[in-house]
Amino acid sequence: MPRLLLLPLATLVALAANVSGAAADPIPEAPTTAPAFAGQPATIQPAGAAAVPRHPFMAPDERSNLHDDAYQTDSYRRSGPLGIDVHRLSSQQGGLCGSVTFDAKGRIVTVCVGIDAVTLRLLDPVTLDSLAAYDLPPRSVGSGGLGTPFQNFTGGGYFYLDDRDRAVIPTADRHVLVMAETAAPGFEVARDIDLSAVVPSGDAIISALPDWQGRLWFASRQGVVGTVARDSPAIKVLRTGEPIGNSFAVGEAGDVYIVSDKALYRFEAAPDGAPRVVWRAVYPNDGTQKPGQSEHGSGTTPTLMGPDLVAITDNADPVDVIAYRRAPDVHGPRELCRAPVFAKGASSTDQSLLTDGRSLLAENNYGYQGPQSVSGGQTTKAGLARVDVHRDSGRCTVAWTSQVVAPSVVPKLALGSGVVYTYTKPGGDPSDPWFLTALDYRTGGTIYDALAGAGPLFNNNYAPVTIGPDGTAYVGVLGGIVSLRDAAPPQVAPAPTIDVAPAPPDRVRVAVTCGRGRIVVVATADRRVRALVVRRGRRVITDRHRPLRVRVRAGRALGVQAVLADGTRVRRTVGAARCRGR
Repeated sequence: MPRLLLLPLATLVALAANVSGAAADPIPEAPTTAPAFAGQPATIQPAGAAAVPRHPFMAPDERSNLHDDAYQTDSYRRSGPLGIDVHRLSSQQGGLCGSVTFDAKGRIVTVCVGIDAVTLRLLDPVTLDSLAAYDLPPRSVGSGGLGTPFQNFTGGGYFYLDDRDRAVIPTADRHVLVMAETAAPGFEVARDIDLSAVVPSGDAIISALPDWQGRLWFASRQGVVGTVARDSPAIKVLRTGEPIGNSFAVGEAGDVYIVSDKALYRFEAAPDGAPRVVWRAVYPNDGTQKPGQSEHGSGTTPTLMGPDLVAITDNADPVDVIAYRRAPDVHGPRELCRAPVFAKGASSTDQSLLTDGRSLLAENNYGYQGPQSVSGGQTTKAGLARVDVHRDSGRCTVAWTSQVVAPSVVPKLALGSGVVYTYTKPGGDPSDPWFLTALDYRTGGTIYDALAGAGPLFNNNYAPVTIGPDGTAYVGVLGGIVSLRDAAPPQVAPAPTIDVAPAPPDRVRVAVTCGRGRIVVVATADRRVRALVVRRGRRVITDRHRPLRVRVRAGRALGVQAVLADGTRVRRTVGAARCRGR
């Protein structure tokens, strides 16, 4: 999960200062002998993906929020830089500009966080000049229930752009501001939602997103989950009592998925608009805050996979990627499958999983605890793994694991070209170079490394890679923002949409026994099974009374169906030779 942080060193912030409306200065860079480019241009290999519905109250997908869409897929149907004559540009903006969105004119709308200042900015997507700025309420170190500035991601780290190009931002004073663009250009407050009466002092709002009815949902660091009516000031809350450190996902059926340090939740709004728990799934958690994590639980924003699944990582050792069935009611386990990633004792993540609807990508952040962890040639543990989710068999398997070192970035998948983009820092070089790294989504092989910059101000510190509408890659860094683009925009067709078959119901055991020339078919005592149907030739026998047992003569093939409570039918065939001669 990506984050923005308070810059700890006042001297660095002073170096990165920028005046609103002025041409941007480049970020100060350390001398380095690192190559500007290594590898070769990417070969276009489109990767199909499951459809993601357009949220009616958010800007178009791939432009609206840090994780790209309401499903939080971290995927784009277009391409990013292919590595053809890559040009880079950096811009001082007085803080880390991590969450990058794009308005209808293609301009960047972002929030930049400095040592205490938080600024909403409108940037030119080509020059990175600041076109407009608005000062948001400042944050104080240790606010939001966290004692270290490197793990304080409230007050501007997450925001979204709505369907009217308005930035909806949780602020450090426990408000949510709806900020509209003006013609000047500039910003003005269109709505101010005061949540201080329901989010107590010492707590802070971590994220806010709308559901498909336009109702605003929010979550706080100390576990308050709430809703705000679309056209009235009515506020409803539910207090989970469990810390929340990530953003959340919203589905088109009014479903909202939030992960706490204890469990993954599906919420919906009750008739009065209040949050209602539909289901709660406790995940494995050894209770430790591993190096690289900002909480004592899952480090991921929930990711929706196609029409049927939701995925997170747990907090085991090593961490697991877990896919759950997201339906309100399921027959059998809520969990579909899991797979451990990275090495025991060196496995943690604080980044969202990215998906194409069939696979998930997880990144290892073990060892990252702030800028000091990657200074003077130091770096973190390696690892970026693709986990394939097999709905038909109910298995999760690791397809590949790359040994790139990405200390704290949210990687992104460009489906149009089949390229994964991450932000890496190899160890051993005291000039501390940082690279935009492109990987082959199919194999995990490194395609190229393009230098973003060298020195502490090029540390992204939990900010993501963002792919712009023209294929430019942007990365928020401690000094401001960096862009990397091909000399000519990539001409790549959008990735195709594929159908993803929902996960089948759990297997229901139907026992077949023989005795005295007859076949006895018995459904287990599983309460999911409501009826047993046996067909022998033209004869059909249905039993709806427990113990659900049907006895017929042997010698002919049987068609057997166990009918579940939701109408699903689990079928099997019993061969004609079964029980013959017994």
